[in-house]
Amino acid sequence: MGDPNPLVLIGIGSSFAFSCLFYSLYKEKKAELNKLKQIPVFRPDQHLVKVLNSAPHKRLSYVAVEGIIQADGEPLVSRYVPRCFGVIQKITTEEHWKHFNFATRTWNSRRVNKKETNNSVSFSLVSPESYLPDVYVKVQPPLEASASILERVYSKVRRAEEGVADLVLQTLSGEKPDAVVENEEMLRVGSSLIGFGEVVLEEGRVAKLQAPKNGRQYILVSSDYRSFMHRHEASASMWKMLTAVTGITGAALLAGAVSSFFGKQDRKSK
Repeated sequence: MGDPNPLVLIGIGSSFAFSCLFYSLYKEKKAELNKLKQIPVFRPDQHLVKVLNSAPHKRLSYVAVEGIIQADGEPLVSRYVPRCFGVIQKITTEEHWKHFNFATRTWNSRRVNKKETNNSVSFSLVSPESYLPDVYVKVQPPLEASASILERVYSKVRRAEEGVADLVLQTLSGEKPDAVVENEEMLRVGSSLIGFGEVVLEEGRVAKLQAPKNGRQYILVSSDYRSFMHRHEASASMWKMLTAVTGITGAALLAGAVSSFFGKQDRKSK
């Protein structure tokens, strides 16, 4: 009786193991997607105001609000990009230096002197369908939310210029400047944003989106609701497809191994 090919056994085991892993990830993503679909979605309009007025304490404990970003006052101006305005701004400047390793006779790069500047102004969400919005949802405070909402609007690498005298000094000191990297990220005025949190109506007219008091996560997402849900559905579909592909591959390898084994047994018996 011939022993099964070890590579085939490894392939079968790996395929079924990956299939189980991908199925577990699919179930997690599907459960997350179902929870997202259960969250009520609103826009900054009169319908939201009516719902808040009829809610206990004029408060919705956990909902999603989709709108367009509008600064409450003067917006932030990009340092590098003309006519680019935002409500959150992050500017980073980082120096890259090269240090000479005398043992290996090579130059190694290292990042030093990173400087970061953060600015923000208060802002609200308005309905994308309103030319002159009459309902605003103020976002309170956005920096406390779980979010990755900044868009890179500028990035530049400035290479260091070297003269003959500089090269001599750098050889003696064993270090030299390589480049300065400048980046600017902003949450831009006019872009879409979804906020998941608590919404409360104050003084009968001011709606505020804030961190929920029931312990659930305060989340801000740079996207419109349809695109946001589509990304989650696409992720679930991907894990489902990988589950099927690896499962079918494992089953095919197993069927081939079994067929080969019995084929050898038949030939031996004859």
